[in-house]
Amino acid sequence: MARSSRLLFSSASAARAAAAADDDDDGSGDGASDDEEPGEVIESAPPLRVGEERSLGVGGLRKKLLRRGRGWETPVLGDEVTVHYVGMLLDGTKFDSTRDRGEPLTFKLGHGGLVSGLEQGITTMNKRELALFTLPSSLGYGESGAQGVPPGADIQFEVELISWIAVVDICKDGGIVKKILSSGDDTQTRDLDEVTVKYRVMLQDGSVVAKSPEVGLELYINEGLLCPALPKVLKTMRRGERAVVTVQPQYAFGEQGRDAEDGFPSIPPNAILNIDIELVSLKPVVDVTGDMKVIKKILRAGEGTRRPRDGETVQIRCIGMLEDGTVFEKLGFDGGLFEFILDEEQVTAGLDRAVATMLKGELSQVTVEPEYAFGNNEIKRDNITIPGCTTLMYEVELVDFTKQEKELQEMSASEKIEAAEKTKNSGNELYKSGKFHRAAKKYDKAINYINDDEPFEHGEEKVVKTLRTSCWLNHAACCLKLREFQETIGLCSKVLYIESCNVKALYRRAQAYIEYSDLDLAKLDIQKALEIDPHNREVKALQSTLRKLQVESNKRDAKLYANMFERMSKDADVALKKLKVEKAHSDDESDDASVHAMIIEHPKRNEAEKAQEEVRGDTEHQAMEAEPSLANATVT
Repeated sequence: MARSSRLLFSSASAARAAAAADDDDDGSGDGASDDEEPGEVIESAPPLRVGEERSLGVGGLRKKLLRRGRGWETPVLGDEVTVHYVGMLLDGTKFDSTRDRGEPLTFKLGHGGLVSGLEQGITTMNKRELALFTLPSSLGYGESGAQGVPPGADIQFEVELISWIAVVDICKDGGIVKKILSSGDDTQTRDLDEVTVKYRVMLQDGSVVAKSPEVGLELYINEGLLCPALPKVLKTMRRGERAVVTVQPQYAFGEQGRDAEDGFPSIPPNAILNIDIELVSLKPVVDVTGDMKVIKKILRAGEGTRRPRDGETVQIRCIGMLEDGTVFEKLGFDGGLFEFILDEEQVTAGLDRAVATMLKGELSQVTVEPEYAFGNNEIKRDNITIPGCTTLMYEVELVDFTKQEKELQEMSASEKIEAAEKTKNSGNELYKSGKFHRAAKKYDKAINYINDDEPFEHGEEKVVKTLRTSCWLNHAACCLKLREFQETIGLCSKVLYIESCNVKALYRRAQAYIEYSDLDLAKLDIQKALEIDPHNREVKALQSTLRKLQVESNKRDAKLYANMFERMSKDADVALKKLKVEKAHSDDESDDASVHAMIIEHPKRNEAEKAQEEVRGDTEHQAMEAEPSLANATVT
């Protein structure tokens, strides 16, 4: 296939994934201008105008736009399209016409329903578009010709794309094939969402074997109700979408089938199912913390795209409940809205993080597990005792929030430096209080103000470099406390990339390497740090710790090798004893001197003893040089 035709197919697929087609009969578009044909993308050329003709790639296929279509989506290979067409020779002689037959043709694109050149051209068309395609013989009927078409003749097709049904092979194995009848809006489902669906499940003979209530069934996508195919189908749908799905037995009820239930007949073994399904509505569900311990279900969508940020004041209405529905607090309903500052520990961590993900006007239900609520502590609220290890439920509305700073793109270079310095200092205070998670976030935020992409004046660049280095080092200190050693190594390496002789970076990276049991790399960093600052007490203390660890590591290795050599020696002794017994019972009275020599000069036993002596000597030498333990890291 020509390169341009591949672009055409890719463009159509991307369009479908981006949003649904405009299927309204009034022909209103999705913001496309009158001169656009957005479904066609050919080597970045401008869209065709009515009456304009253009070549589609290098195969010789040409397209002339006769009437603009609706919307911007185009069909892709595998879709079922319905078209009217008139086939003509270049002199205008008709050789085929669906219009003359009075019935349009429906076929599956890419399955040989029409000549290849015409199918390629249809993938560039919008709904209700009318176009004239000119095909060279190689893309038409070739040298063999056809009825009414001479061998080697170039031909033309006038085509109207009436409609099409998008066909999706969900599992890429033909096991679940979805035909989209109505594409819905642009709200795509996600794995955790709660949805309301209407469905009807039928066997191939049309008998109904399952059906949702008339108002639809409310369920979570990942629950996997009905049969394994249902969640797989729902994960591909958009709100308002209607589809017909054919499900092969392996994704339905397999060899077991299903007994009659809820007034519906049984499903026989190895039955193929046809499911009419509509996604009526959905409530997006968000894993706020990434560990499924703070879950937000959006009951009413908010407005805009701006979410509140750490340090900004939010105004909310909130009802806090236990899992059994007992209300333990109501905030923002009497005497004005409830206000708090994000990331200042003024509410539970789970509520704080959930509100930070909300849009203005959003109403959500938030489930907070104990780790992000009150932990093991027993809390009294409004004459209600909240036991330790209790999961909390919040229904929270973000009414508004107050911006406390300019947007980053609105700030001058000096303002960015000032904001970074202020944020770093806040991080230092949090670090001193032992709040390492929050301190790390502050250092990361400070870096965002002065990232590498921002231009600074020559005089400011030195200040920025120092500030950036300080934030990386302090963030690394937080990561050490949080035992996030890989992150520590990465942050220190950033510092050493621009300051190869930074002793703090070498020191903290060596600490992380030790925790990773990479003693060789830790030794290199410590040696380099002492070359730069030979009298640094903290680095020397770390060197002492490293030596002790190396002694312990050598002892473990010695024991390991000794055990290994001992086993090898025992195995060899057994073999020698067996040989002696065989020799004793042999009629051959040869000299056993060679056997005695093997016992006396046993190479494996000698090797084990030698290894133990070397390790013992090395251990004694290193123990003599042991020094005081590691000092605590600090931030600046």
